[in-house]
Amino acid sequence: MTAETGLKDRFVVEHLPDAGQQPQYLFDLPQLQYPARMNSAVELIDRHVHEGRGDHIALRWLQDGRQEQMSYGALARWTNRLARVLTEDLGLVSGNRLLLRGPNNLCMAGALLACLKAGIIAVPTMPLLRARELGTILKISRSQAALCDERLLDELQHCRDPDNANYYEGLKQIIAFGSQAPDDMLARADTKSDAPYDAQTRRDDPCLIAFTSGTTGKPKGCIHFHRDVLAMCDTFSGQILQTGPADIACGTPPLAFTFGLGGLLCFPLRAGGSALLVEKLTPESFLDIIQAHKVTMTFTAPTFYRKMAELAHGYRLDSLRTCVSAGEALPDATRQLWKKASGINMTDGIGGTEMMHVYISSSGNDIRDGAIGRVVPGYQARVVDAAMNEVPPGTLGRLAVRGPTGCRYLDDERQSRYVQQQWNLPGDAFVMDADGYFYYRARDDDMIVSAGYNIAGPEVESVLMTHQAVNDCGVVGRSDGERGAIVKAYVVLNVGFTPSPELVTALQNHVKQEAAPYKYPREIEFVEQLPRTETGKLQRFVLRKMTESGS
Repeated sequence: MTAETGLKDRFVVEHLPDAGQQPQYLFDLPQLQYPARMNSAVELIDRHVHEGRGDHIALRWLQDGRQEQMSYGALARWTNRLARVLTEDLGLVSGNRLLLRGPNNLCMAGALLACLKAGIIAVPTMPLLRARELGTILKISRSQAALCDERLLDELQHCRDPDNANYYEGLKQIIAFGSQAPDDMLARADTKSDAPYDAQTRRDDPCLIAFTSGTTGKPKGCIHFHRDVLAMCDTFSGQILQTGPADIACGTPPLAFTFGLGGLLCFPLRAGGSALLVEKLTPESFLDIIQAHKVTMTFTAPTFYRKMAELAHGYRLDSLRTCVSAGEALPDATRQLWKKASGINMTDGIGGTEMMHVYISSSGNDIRDGAIGRVVPGYQARVVDAAMNEVPPGTLGRLAVRGPTGCRYLDDERQSRYVQQQWNLPGDAFVMDADGYFYYRARDDDMIVSAGYNIAGPEVESVLMTHQAVNDCGVVGRSDGERGAIVKAYVVLNVGFTPSPELVTALQNHVKQEAAPYKYPREIEFVEQLPRTETGKLQRFVLRKMTESGS
């Protein structure tokens, strides 16, 4: 539990895991030495104004096909006004929770930053969530109010209906943004003072509850502090990506997902660069935007890069300097396709909502085939056995990591499984080589034990993706009386290929030729599409249910 807080509402502080259930935190880098009294939004925005960069562009967005923009000075004044909407109109006090619902646009970014500036704890949610999911998040976070894009109000309104199964009585008010109504968030902000806002927050005050994205079903609320927001910028962004003032960042992950919050908002703002916010991207429109608006940094999932690579011929992508892949395992075939299409050797990374952002990665000349990379400066990582003993290089085991950020579930019994002996255990099976490069094998629960062999589902997926017929695939284990389990692959075919027994055999032989023969999928089922989260992650738990039910 945090010893001191500047927050008036202490609910989240009082429901943090006990100190003994939290990981050890590391602040060895000089840039991680934050002052005791500190506000992350002030550091991301107002600091640039105070240091003479107020006229630099902070946010960019598209409106009627034109690029609009807002300087750091204008963003500082606007978020001051928005913060006063939260405290004066909604009556929120520091430490209250505010659910945010919207796409990647100016209003959603402004609402997030205003929450941080006002000392309100932001609870951002994915635009595609339904009332059932929103109701669960409201009940776990005990949010008192919500800001919502006016186009997405319907599902949230169900949570205020006493006759609806997803009713949450604690949600007292909802304010829309993006409408023309006189009580819209933007209209209210126009009436407020833009004088500097000082919420008297501390570096260890909670400012964000990020909910896990649903790859395993039941969501978990992950509490992050003001210092965590800056730490993700000063480690991965500053040390690996080397984000700078000239960078323009754009991508697909929602701002409600910490991958998007970092890459598409906080990273560029911390460095004095700019974020280009786009509500919805297709592979074609993303390529258009990179070319037209000179984007230098992209953030998306491997499946999106693969689709863009297939369409990239004829586009000028010479403005790009960094392309970041995260959210799921990056097949080497996808990395090579994108490198051929763009000239950029993709930056892979593994992170997580619990850890805020990426903690193992590599870039430039440090990339090694098959490896995600090495530990990001500021973090420590090792591979351990079931008893938490570190295993020798080349040995499969569980990943353990710690650094300036770490897992703090909001009142959740799963905390004791994620944090053991002061290390975070993200649930990933890894191998580390003698040079400190980490090789992802699978989620712990994605390891398939077949006739005594350990087979990593993502490894089989990577091999299948190198076959010309395969557009997408997912691999899970199916129970088998003789072998314990067998490898089953769900495959989406490229245009021009038709499901057939002959193609099944061809794909099986392809895996046998490219990997140890025992890893080949003994069953292959062709499907139209795979179940994925809004952030692009493959939902293997859905595939496992399909396998168990035979559907």
